[in-house]
Amino acid sequence: MKTRYVLIDHENVQPKDLALLDGQPVHVIVFLGANQKWISAELAIALQARGQNGRYERITASASNALDFHIAFYLGELATKEPSASFHVISKDGGYDPLLEHLRSRNIDAKRSATLASLLLPPADDTVADAIAYLDAAGTARPRRTTTLGNAINNRHGKKLQPGEIERVIAELVRRRVITVTDGKVAYT
Repeated sequence: MKTRYVLIDHENVQPKDLALLDGQPVHVIVFLGANQKWISAELAIALQARGQNGRYERITASASNALDFHIAFYLGELATKEPSASFHVISKDGGYDPLLEHLRSRNIDAKRSATLASLLLPPADDTVADAIAYLDAAGTARPRRTTTLGNAINNRHGKKLQPGEIERVIAELVRRRVITVTDGKVAYT
């Protein structure tokens, strides 16, 4: 099985859903900035529960993009040691994208996402993955009701999805803790 790494830019994203990776053979590295004085108890507990597959890297200097450069260094180092591994950077910072594209051009599996939910392992089917990508990109314009969410998902697929397929995608989003649904209202986790 291919080794998988998740590198989290904690200055940019403070995930509360590391438990989504429970049971997955994934190495998680959380990069902390020099000025970050704390992390959440939930993150610390979830990371420690991963044992040898979870660790922190705290940088010691504070400068513009210092944490980004550290992640880039570790990414390159890991890719050199394990070129067949897959790498997932969790950050809202699109500045990683040119580096990740370069790695992909060299046949290294490297991606970025703003959330852990969109990188669930094993990969989701195309409809669910597309819905997650849509929700990541939508920001504050995300649908607030299941009907609106279902219509948005269907519209992205040329209005060709059957009602049962739309319900399955929404149920999968709930199962993966991307959303919660209460009385038809959607909340994002």
